[in-house]
Amino acid sequence: MNVRVIRALVRRDLTVVLRARAVLIPIVLLPLIFYVVLPAGFGVGFWFAARLGGLKHLADGLPPEVFKNLGEYLPVERPVAFTFVVMMAPLFLIVPLAVSSVIAADSIAGERERKTLEALLYTPATDGELFTAKVLAAWIPAMSVAIGGFVLYSVVANAAAWPVMHRVFFPTPMWFALVFWLMPAVAAMGLAATVLVSSRVRTFQEAQQLGGLVVLPVILLVAGQVTGALFLHLGTVLLLGAVLWTLDAALLWFGGRTFKRGELVSRL
Repeated sequence: MNVRVIRALVRRDLTVVLRARAVLIPIVLLPLIFYVVLPAGFGVGFWFAARLGGLKHLADGLPPEVFKNLGEYLPVERPVAFTFVVMMAPLFLIVPLAVSSVIAADSIAGERERKTLEALLYTPATDGELFTAKVLAAWIPAMSVAIGGFVLYSVVANAAAWPVMHRVFFPTPMWFALVFWLMPAVAAMGLAATVLVSSRVRTFQEAQQLGGLVVLPVILLVAGQVTGALFLHLGTVLLLGAVLWTLDAALLWFGGRTFKRGELVSRL
């Protein structure tokens, strides 16, 4: 593969992303909601609960399975730790997954709508170089947003929880594994699936809707966390990451083998 060709194609796609309002709005709006508004709102709620002496009642309402995993915290600190460390973990994955899916949905279906796909397909780049560039053009912004959001979330979470925790308690080792091991795998899964979908539909809306189905496993993780059926800890995150990277490798291999410009030209 020609690295210079791939770099040029990635730069071109990133330029288009920054100009497309339908793509740029989710990239900006979702991190603000999940990394700033949501944790700040939880912090205000916990501050009021602490003033009214209601944190102990919140702790009593947690599933029994949660307590054995939050034993290092005081009873009044457990609702805060559960919210910022446990419950928000799978929600944090939604942003890179959504960002990569939105950009990947625009990668081909959006080009088809803008009438720029035909010119792109007649470039001297190989099918493998085109596919690799489309994947990287979605994965790089998703990772950039997620890592920047992780730093922002860490600041907001510690500031919001300070009235109860009175110390810097975040991030935990599990979160480092989540951000730098599991999250890249989740983003890669979403974009690989969406690129394949995008190459087979005609409009950006269709690609985005079908690609949005990859969020369902993350929603199931959230439900498992809240009910106590599943508790994300360091070992679980490492195992999930290994499974997802294996699936990503298979999905990307399949995508590279089936991504043919001849079929794309026939759908113009």
